[in-house]
Amino acid sequence: QVRLVESGGGLVQAGGSRRLSCEGSGIAFNFYTMAWYRQNPGKQRELVAGITSSGSTNYADSMKGRFTISRDNAKKTVYLQMNSLKPDDTAVYYCNAYWRTSNYWGQGTQVTVSS
Repeated sequence: QVRLVESGGGLVQAGGSRRLSCEGSGIAFNFYTMAWYRQNPGKQRELVAGITSSGSTNYADSMKGRFTISRDNAKKTVYLQMNSLKPDDTAVYYCNAYWRTSNYWGQGTQVTVSS
């Protein structure tokens, strides 16, 4: 059974930092491109950052310089370090694992940034 379990969400003040974690199980984690997406009610889910199996990263323009994605294959975990958080970063953050035709999602973790 494939599981992606996010953790680390919560309430943080504007300007603060938060680190999200996503632990995978039931997949050959090393092969997967891992990514973080976020979504607010009534809006489309948007890409935050991604990291390939070889460690190449990409970020949405609004996150560049503030967010850092990383992975630890031994722990089957992907991280999202979020700094200089803004109220607009408030959203449910989802972990995604993608490889070939396989595409999996976590349940999401809420991040709320107060002004």
